[in-house]
Amino acid sequence: MKNVIFKDLGLIAYEDALQQQEELFNEVIGFKTGKPVPGKSEQHNYLIFCEHPHVYTLGKSGSEKNLLINHIQLQAKNAVFFRTNRGGDITYHGPGQIVGYPILDLEMFGLGIKAYIHSLEESIILTLSEFGVKGERLDGATGVWLETGTPRVRKICAIGVRTSRYVSMHGFALNVNTDLNYFNYINPCGFTDKAVTSLSKQLKTEVNIEDVKKILKEKISTVFDMKLVD
Repeated sequence: MKNVIFKDLGLIAYEDALQQQEELFNEVIGFKTGKPVPGKSEQHNYLIFCEHPHVYTLGKSGSEKNLLINHIQLQAKNAVFFRTNRGGDITYHGPGQIVGYPILDLEMFGLGIKAYIHSLEESIILTLSEFGVKGERLDGATGVWLETGTPRVRKICAIGVRTSRYVSMHGFALNVNTDLNYFNYINPCGFTDKAVTSLSKQLKTEVNIEDVKKILKEKISTVFDMKLVD
């Protein structure tokens, strides 16, 4: 079992969290390439939790056409638009959503990229099951979905990652008490025919996000065989 440093950054601007991610990402890669960051004596892995103010992020393979409002309308919604270097298309982050950024040396965990994404999905599925919600995978798409194979299929957790030298960054966004109206202004992940949902919408009540974080940490620890340390 490998120790992984856990950080909860709370509510933080997307670009500020991205900067912290990149610093840790470069630190881990530095150890792998024999060029450690000055002042760092040993290699670590990291898991970051946070929430973001309203922001739409577009992955490097995505299309800006999937943002359905202009920049003036964005300002009216107190939202910003940000191009980023993860995989995937456009998604929304906002308050009430648990965003997770694992910065892991996947080789230390014996994982390829496909198995890594599968493990992220499994962690979310196990977390949802604790609340009586059945999460599923959808063929041809990443993330965690509900009622796949039906016209009511909808996404509850988006996943978009970047890896270099088998070190990961970016990660997942689990809708807990998220204001789902913000998804009306995009084609989420490029889909025009699939809805989104949240844990609170499924349960028809607001959910204590700290309770969800606690369970999610436990499930990630189990699935990845890691020990989270402060």
